[in-house]
Amino acid sequence: MPIQTEILIIGGGLAGLTAALHLNKQGFDVTLIEKSAYPHHKVCGEYISNEVLPYFNWLGIDLKNLSPTQITNLQFTSATGKQVNTTLPLGGFGLSRYSIDYYLYNLAKSRGVNVVNKEVNDVVYAEDQFLVETTSGERFKAEYVLGAYGKRSAIDKRLERNFINQKSPYLAIKAHYKSDFPSHLVSLNNFKGGYCGVSKVENAILNVCYLANYESFKKHKDIQAYQENVLYQNKNLKKILEEAEMIFDAPLTISQISFNQKEPVYDHMLMIGDTAGLIHPLCGNGMAMAIHSAKIVSELIQKRTENKTSRSSLENEYSANWQTIFGSRLRFGRILSMILQHKTCERLAINSMTAMPFVLNKIIKHTHGRPIKTVN
Repeated sequence: MPIQTEILIIGGGLAGLTAALHLNKQGFDVTLIEKSAYPHHKVCGEYISNEVLPYFNWLGIDLKNLSPTQITNLQFTSATGKQVNTTLPLGGFGLSRYSIDYYLYNLAKSRGVNVVNKEVNDVVYAEDQFLVETTSGERFKAEYVLGAYGKRSAIDKRLERNFINQKSPYLAIKAHYKSDFPSHLVSLNNFKGGYCGVSKVENAILNVCYLANYESFKKHKDIQAYQENVLYQNKNLKKILEEAEMIFDAPLTISQISFNQKEPVYDHMLMIGDTAGLIHPLCGNGMAMAIHSAKIVSELIQKRTENKTSRSSLENEYSANWQTIFGSRLRFGRILSMILQHKTCERLAINSMTAMPFVLNKIIKHTHGRPIKTVN
């Protein structure tokens, strides 16, 4: 007999764990399935805007014991290393996914969320309910399924999502370092074929995470050679990396990162975080967006339960809210990406930001969210 649960969440990253905590707080029976054991590192920029803090406070999430790094300033550098600096309107903090995901996982378990360490093999929707099966044969029945399993998964292939057959030209690389890099600063560095984010997380550890064009990357024999021949052309990045000592045995990598549009609802599954396409290096803050998407979908599930509305009305409202809140940020990020990867346009953009610092502030306004309002 399948195990019955009201809500089943596939994926235990930021979006999945936040949704589990929210729905558990609202009294739902929640099961979360995550294929990897905690704690574990993930390829991620590891910077979170302070826009999430009111919502975290409502959820009873207190990160002080994790000692996050407080970040107040943004630095942007061009491929030649020319830079512009500004103050972040809201500020943010740095925490590794190793720490924050593990904390949220333990919090969810302590509050009664059923966390299952398995890999999902199949999801079938029929007769207004879902049947979910793991690779080891466990079966679950649920009224709702939330997809929170990340950027790309075997589940996407089985569901035949549109983006999965479109080859992506990008891969991402991340590592932690010891460094004297300023703790208050997040640095976004442009280079030929990609972007690199640099900021500190807990324990004064420096996180360096960059997106690279695969065709450019494969011309070099290894990551170190690629960094020396491509990233080092940005003088700021060269200085940062030459003065840092890597802590990881080897950098983490992930390939086939898709920036194509993804459906927030697919075959009645409610997609959140990167599974819903909330990823772009220049759209502001993917971690905060993932957290926000969990809030939106959790509130709509609660609303449907209270008002006895149809499933289709929930799905339509979620899709509309998703577009309203995130659509323009993602579009702006894509446009900005095209500008910065064109040499002449990048030079004009950096000259404009240097001459008129308010231009960078306008960009931040278009790519970051406002404080996430708390639930009554």
